Amino acid sequence: MKTAMNPRVFWGASVIVALMLSSTLIAPGASDLLFKAAQSWAIDTFGWLYVAAVAAFVVVVLVLGFGPAGRLRLGPDDSEPDFPYMSWLAMLFAAGMGIGLMYFGVAEPVQHYISPPEAQPGTILAAREAMAITFHHYGVHAWAIYALVGLSLAYFSYRRGLPLTLRSGLHPILGKRIHGPLGDAIDIFAVCGTVFGVSTSLGFGVSQMTAGLAYNYGWADTLSLQVGVIVVVMGAATLSVLSGADRGVRRLSELNLILAVLLMVFVMLWGPTLFLLRALVQNFGLYLDHFVQRTFTLYAYEPRAWMADWTLFYWAWWIAWSPFVGMFIARISRGRTIREFVVGVLFVPAGFTFLWMTVFGNTAIALDLGEAHGAIAQAVDANLSTALFKFLAYLPGAGFTSALAITLVAVFFITSADSGALVIDTLASGGADETPRWQRVYWCLLLGVTATLLLLAGGLGALQTATLLAALPFCLIMLLLAVGLVRQTNADLEGVAISEDAPAVSERLKRLFVPASRTEIARQILRSGVPALQSVRDAMLEEGWAESDVHVDEEGAAALTIHFAPDRIFRYHLAPRSRPLAAFTALEASESRRSHGWILSGWSEAQPEAQPRKRDLTGLSAEQIVHDVLLQLEGWRPGR
Repeated sequence: MKTAMNPRVFWGASVIVALMLSSTLIAPGASDLLFKAAQSWAIDTFGWLYVAAVAAFVVVVLVLGFGPAGRLRLGPDDSEPDFPYMSWLAMLFAAGMGIGLMYFGVAEPVQHYISPPEAQPGTILAAREAMAITFHHYGVHAWAIYALVGLSLAYFSYRRGLPLTLRSGLHPILGKRIHGPLGDAIDIFAVCGTVFGVSTSLGFGVSQMTAGLAYNYGWADTLSLQVGVIVVVMGAATLSVLSGADRGVRRLSELNLILAVLLMVFVMLWGPTLFLLRALVQNFGLYLDHFVQRTFTLYAYEPRAWMADWTLFYWAWWIAWSPFVGMFIARISRGRTIREFVVGVLFVPAGFTFLWMTVFGNTAIALDLGEAHGAIAQAVDANLSTALFKFLAYLPGAGFTSALAITLVAVFFITSADSGALVIDTLASGGADETPRWQRVYWCLLLGVTATLLLLAGGLGALQTATLLAALPFCLIMLLLAVGLVRQTNADLEGVAISEDAPAVSERLKRLFVPASRTEIARQILRSGVPALQSVRDAMLEEGWAESDVHVDEEGAAALTIHFAPDRIFRYHLAPRSRPLAAFTALEASESRRSHGWILSGWSEAQPEAQPRKRDLTGLSAEQIVHDVLLQLEGWRPGR
């Protein structure tokens, strides 16, 4: 059976997931109490850190996006985005907020309306404050957390040639140590957090789907129905994940966006349309007006439980979810500039979320103040899962819109599961883009089994609390990711290499003024070039993708040849090459007196393709030469 896994991460994470599941299954009540006590301690003690860190994340992402670094591309300078802009935005939306918007679109604004932190409950002032709070929790701050992780992953993987794993973002700080046990521990942590975070989200989705079936069609909302829903939806997710991000996840995300827009437009047209348009403008104005104040609010002078129950809870939840969403965003964002990335990730989904929350939240509050006479607020207080369907019952065509809502939750369920499985598989495989199917199926099934067992044992709350608790150490990791990303982008803008594996400034100057000899270049080919070519050859042969071989001739040149087909051959060459040195006088500039030095020249050629372009690879490490080989191979995709 073929594999592309990192065994330490794959099996280490699997064992930890099994141990966590066992503890919550054997003693769900005790686990819940233990995790909640630990979470309360973490929030009470480090709530200030969550608030300060999220504010820092917003500042870092904005500075990177709209500063000089914004022009840098997530990949080679001539790379193009993998997905069309609208498909990219649809996948961002589906992965980042899908089930949450469906579950809390009505519930959260109404909850703040009936129990605001400062205003009198159930009043117009409370309604206004409820929307400002909701915007704050689902706005730029949440997406800045996702954007920071996604930007770090995409930048270091696609531009710096490191694996698409969390450890890569710490390379400017930890150097080569990211390839050891410390890096494995970071990736194991990310895998476990993603498994538990996605599983609890799936629990929310199942609860809302079965509640909708019970409310609208009279089905008994039993554990058997919930398990049946998980089996059906996870089966569809497995089929989607097998088709990969380019087909399954992309198509489902586009369907998601279409269905969500249809439902939102229906509510907007049949609800108080003019009021909603006015409310959207005013809600956004309140959001901007209180942006800085709410960013740093901790109620330090008038402590209240509301802060821990809401804002700090959300910041911890978004941070805990960021390995999953950030990794997925990075995987679909290759080829975009940092500025495109920041605008797309930070503002477009947040803007759609503001519109969604206004349409559903303000309409629900307006109905509750009017013809519902408090019934929607009572439904929210009794069972969050039925709040959406109780709300839709006050609009025309409740049967159709409720069915559409259940379908939308199901599709969100599928996209969360399949994108979660793809992300976990990437992390557990050392950043590999293509992995054997059984690995993707393994993680997809594990997500379904985890959600099922927790629903059966009543341990979903304990696992959700444990996931939130994991946000504290990951908050510290994210701060290091921010430092590493700023250092690396600044270095790239200045043309200075800060990586341990990159040629130092002094080494580059040495090559300029003290040219290398042919013997030195031959040594580099044997020391770094040949091992690099051999590693690519071995990977190709191990996966059975194509026949490959490495040849070293008597002149010291090396070549990697990959036979995709008799008329489709890719070759990558490394050879010493003589070139004139820089001339500083007119006499030196004459060809007869011009000094010459030697460089390591690298170039690729493919049949049938254009003429090759030779590059200076002198002083590069084996890892960097591998990166160059893969970039050239990526630019010439066989069968394209």
